[in-house]
Amino acid sequence: MDNRPVTVLLIDDQAIVAESVRRMLSSEPDIVFHFCQDPAKAIETANEIQPTVILQDLIMPDIDGLMLVKFFRANKPTRDVPLIVLSSKEEPTIKAQAFALGANDYLVKLPDKLEVIARIRYHSRGYIALLERNEAYEKLAESQKELAAEIAGAERYVRSLLPKKWKEEISIDWKFVPSAQLGGDMFGYHWIDKEHLAIYLLDVSGHGVSSSLLAVSAANVLSGRSLQDTDFRDPAQVLSRLNDVFQMERQDNKYFTIWYGVFNKTTRRLTYSNAGHPDALVYTGPDCASASLHQLTSTDPIIGMMPEGMPFENRTLELGPHARLLVYSDGVFEIEQPDGVMWQFPQFVEFVSQLLPDDQPLVDRIHDKTRTLRGQELFADDWSIVEARL
Repeated sequence: MDNRPVTVLLIDDQAIVAESVRRMLSSEPDIVFHFCQDPAKAIETANEIQPTVILQDLIMPDIDGLMLVKFFRANKPTRDVPLIVLSSKEEPTIKAQAFALGANDYLVKLPDKLEVIARIRYHSRGYIALLERNEAYEKLAESQKELAAEIAGAERYVRSLLPKKWKEEISIDWKFVPSAQLGGDMFGYHWIDKEHLAIYLLDVSGHGVSSSLLAVSAANVLSGRSLQDTDFRDPAQVLSRLNDVFQMERQDNKYFTIWYGVFNKTTRRLTYSNAGHPDALVYTGPDCASASLHQLTSTDPIIGMMPEGMPFENRTLELGPHARLLVYSDGVFEIEQPDGVMWQFPQFVEFVSQLLPDDQPLVDRIHDKTRTLRGQELFADDWSIVEARL
């Protein structure tokens, strides 16, 4: 809180009135008193000393007191400064005009000392509180602006690390729509060797730059295959080693879910392990028309929450000549609609099943559906999906 003094500016052509007010306030060490005898200089003086309350006479030579009230309210630096008008007598009509023009109070001069001090303090407290609120809002707005710039920079960095889409024998499409605060999603895919293709998608807890940085760190470990003594063709072993390295107490209490799968293009076997991540979907069969949709369930724990050495489980699925794999974050199906009703995983799976056996790409159609459900472009969480045609 600012320790602003109570600053009084008196506008009055009579020096004797100024001396009377000065004496009233002389016993109050926290009240600073200023006097302007020339009403033509009232606005200039107020702009210079920045009073917390203005006392202004209504009857002065060369200028109408009510017009000066209007000038004070039209002047930006004094627009909100409390204004107490002083009059020689109680005149309801003049009082009403003064209030209509923006005066905060009306006193018949000169009132009792206790009343003057009480009114000065009352109006000054309110004005000082207004100034402090405005400053707090300005600091918050600046902080939010800086945070938004920081998040925008992090978003650009995350996007720069995402893999190129493939249009080859194995084609891979994806979409990444970050939330306003970044939700910690990251994904990738790469050939481990000539036979084995790795695909993964992870989601770090929380939101913001710190979550994104952890996601990037984990993704760099996977893309660079920098886990020692790890066979990256073995998803369970990969997740176990990730759990060892990314213990949450060493990561600012952040943890992450991940789906990691390896496809052997010769045997057409998909081996995967899942650390608390949403189940992937695969549509496979001898051809598009006769393929069926499979939910790749798993119950392994989240990365970082369990002690080091935690074993994870591999699961496998033999894929037919036609196979389409969908891996995604929970932001794809946990969609809060404008009426507050949540679109959840069963509805998501049902929608995907309705798009099949159509052989058209799925990513954009799923995004269009969820964007329509959401009723706006931004989602509450990162929206990430990878579609691989294997």
